[in-house]
Amino acid sequence: MAGEYRKGPGRGRTGRGRKAAVAKPGPAKTGDGKVGRRTRHRGKLPYTTHAGDGVVVNGYSERWLRQGFPWVYQDEVVARTGSLVPGRVVGIRARDGSVLGTGIWDSGKIEVRRFRRDEGPVDADFLRTAVAAAKDRRPLPPQTDAWRWVHGENDDLPGVRVDVWGDQLTLTLDSPALHGLLGPLLDALTTLHETNAVWLCWRPAIEQAPAEPLPVADGSLVWGDARREPVMVQERGVSFRVRPWAGADAGLYVDMREVRRWLEPYWVARRVLNLFAYTGAFSVAAALGGATEVVSVDLAGPHLARLRDNLDANGVSTDQHPLREADVFKALDHLRRRGESFDVVIADPPSFSHGPSGAWSVERDYGRLIAACLRVLSPGGWLVAACNHGGVSPKEFQKHVAKGATKAGRSLRLVHVGSPPVDVPAALDFPESRYLKVWVLVA
Repeated sequence: MAGEYRKGPGRGRTGRGRKAAVAKPGPAKTGDGKVGRRTRHRGKLPYTTHAGDGVVVNGYSERWLRQGFPWVYQDEVVARTGSLVPGRVVGIRARDGSVLGTGIWDSGKIEVRRFRRDEGPVDADFLRTAVAAAKDRRPLPPQTDAWRWVHGENDDLPGVRVDVWGDQLTLTLDSPALHGLLGPLLDALTTLHETNAVWLCWRPAIEQAPAEPLPVADGSLVWGDARREPVMVQERGVSFRVRPWAGADAGLYVDMREVRRWLEPYWVARRVLNLFAYTGAFSVAAALGGATEVVSVDLAGPHLARLRDNLDANGVSTDQHPLREADVFKALDHLRRRGESFDVVIADPPSFSHGPSGAWSVERDYGRLIAACLRVLSPGGWLVAACNHGGVSPKEFQKHVAKGATKAGRSLRLVHVGSPPVDVPAALDFPESRYLKVWVLVA
């Protein structure tokens, strides 16, 4: 079971796609843009189950739970008992009455997120122990202060993510039902790590924006003092400006750190094309690594402005490394018609987006993207193909790449399979965590 993808509603969750729209009560700001110090949002949670509060699951869910899977889907619940409201700590049982764990109930497609496999409280001591254990599992590379401290289900804290950005933290919750964890999580985080600020963000399922207003505004300062100003962080000595309050749009995808490290020796004297460049982590790494030219393409002008800031922060001039605001497919066609070619092409698209060419979908358009990339890739050049969509399995990813190669009439050979770094682990009992696929291919 641990080697397959669950065939439930959660399969379509993305690893790090564009943020879904969420309901936002207005954030409190001062006139100069500073977010003032505010009373901590503690949340309210009955940390132990009330007598009789719980769910009974079918045999399919029971088998997955016994393997370690942390979710109970709504359509797998055969009985509900007691008073169930979002945020309630509930027991999980099999049809025969045996205990399958304790979790937090929600009204969405993921009905229960299981925090422990036995009967017991989801309280401050339990959360502190889990947060501390997650930190202990992360031996980070030198000169790196941008990293993921808690990776949700993969650190036994389903629906909870914590990112470290220098002296600030971003705490992201997948559902308002988890708001009751906020107080003890803040206590654990600020006790175990020296920080100046903690920002709260929300990451609801793309198909399920909350019906009610969020208990705390997305991007709120919930601990400490800070302005909404970019923070300078380092990844293996390379500087980047990030926005901790922006959640998924902070500005640096730490799950690609190991891929950038692996490519480091191979940038020298290469002409590089970075597509869907975002804020330019690969562009900066390639330029610093000795690439003769790095052309960065992104449809969003604000992303390119942030990319320029990151180049400036590392002493890299755009005179030799141009930025192009354009639809990727149109840019690739333009480059092909001009007869341009590149030694390395990087394609790391979002899972979903919209542009002049229409809506982009990995499942529909990835093969076409690969073909277009290969038409501007020099003979013997490298294609860095990435996909972070959790709904695309490794097998499906391979099919998309092969389809693109066939369409372009190019043969490909796999030279490296990328993996996330130590701070973005993938639990074997949670197949959805293996969302990231990265192949380096030679044509």
